[in-house]
Amino acid sequence: MPQVPVAELKDYIGKELGRSEWFTVDQQRVDQFADCTGDHQFIHIDPEKAAQTPFGGTIAHGFLSLSLLPMLIDELMIRPEGTKMGVNYGLDSLRFIQPVRVGSRVRVAATLLDAYEKNPGQWLLKSRAVMEIEGVEKPAYIAETLALCVV
Repeated sequence: MPQVPVAELKDYIGKELGRSEWFTVDQQRVDQFADCTGDHQFIHIDPEKAAQTPFGGTIAHGFLSLSLLPMLIDELMIRPEGTKMGVNYGLDSLRFIQPVRVGSRVRVAATLLDAYEKNPGQWLLKSRAVMEIEGVEKPAYIAETLALCVV
């Protein structure tokens, strides 16, 4: 994560911070996520049955796609200079738009929407994260994320 002087944070508001590297969502990861969450719906874990659905094969859980966000956005997100730690502060909004088919490659595009000092030494950063699916017009999701940075 690049660090930016707090006086310059406002200069990044409304600007795209970039796109992550592509990441392949494979069946093993989907199966492991199903085991962790107890969500063993056949559209996620049974390729033969899922092939008979409009998806044409297994798809990743929506929350699995969302759980990839910290890993994918880490290289893009700015943070205030001197940040000692950052925590996930939640989401203002989230829409799952397009399922991620197993075997697809995804990446995240990030835009800083707002940055302000919530409390002395605590900066709240609001970003738009769009998960793109390689070769698919619609994104997997659009999320407005919140991160609290302690300086």
